[in-house]
Amino acid sequence: MKILHILSDGPAKLSDQIIGVQSKGNEVKVIDLSKKGISYESVVDDIFSHDRVISW
Repeated sequence: MKILHILSDGPAKLSDQIIGVQSKGNEVKVIDLSKKGISYESVVDDIFSHDRVISW
């Protein structure tokens, strides 16, 4: 399964733990919106290309 995590305020302890668990056996991608220079067009493309999207 392809899982996308979108972090609006950067990583946190809980999100890191869950991402770590889900990384075993799944394809996981993390987008940190608190970083500058993010292409929102690529974020939208990623949302539609993943099976599950989790927003933090």
